[in-house]
Amino acid sequence: MATSTLPATKPASRSSIGLKLLMAATGLIFVGYVLLHAYGNLMVLGGADTFNAYAHHLRTFGEPMLPYGGLLWIVRIVLLVSLVLHAYSAITLWGRANSARSTRYAVKKNVGSTLASRTMRYGGLALLLFVVFHILHLTTHTIHPQGEQPTPYANVVNSFDKWWLVLIYVCAVLALAFHLFHGVWSAAQTLGLTSTAASRARAKLVAHFVGALVATAFLIPPLAILFGIVE
Repeated sequence: MATSTLPATKPASRSSIGLKLLMAATGLIFVGYVLLHAYGNLMVLGGADTFNAYAHHLRTFGEPMLPYGGLLWIVRIVLLVSLVLHAYSAITLWGRANSARSTRYAVKKNVGSTLASRTMRYGGLALLLFVVFHILHLTTHTIHPQGEQPTPYANVVNSFDKWWLVLIYVCAVLALAFHLFHGVWSAAQTLGLTSTAASRARAKLVAHFVGALVATAFLIPPLAILFGIVE
């Protein structure tokens, strides 16, 4: 009796589905982080005492169970691991998609695609470069056009009174909004939350809401500082 031989199935961690799930999971970690980060940035609207107290509390949170700055280091490690896994998944899936195209068409039609989806990869690379700049600017102070400042509040205010620095952040925030919109929508698809027309509409609404909310929350502080509302 003839027996059929089925091809071996790749482990889930190496399959495209597994990589998409990994991207969705790490992407949700980033969504949670940027929402909290945006909320923290809005503290600058409360004035110097409010923002400086917030910055200090981040470093003393969990004491004495955690050392000074312990929470920040836990968050940094989680974000770094998530970033590596997210980038690995994206690059691997990108490579597989390119290698799977056996025919190149003279005219490429982006039917059903959006600007956010078409710029996802390049937007992600731009965001990665911006994150490096952001860390060097406001965390390590390696780049400090604002000069040496005595407090976190003064550091932020004296940074965003410069139009060109605000412009860099505005461009980065807009790229983040596009990335979040498509990322949240893709995560919903990967997690099986878009099986019906109603669920697809809800997922798209949530994706738009998250992108718009984060962009607005991140843009308010630097623009308020630039236009003299916060001094």
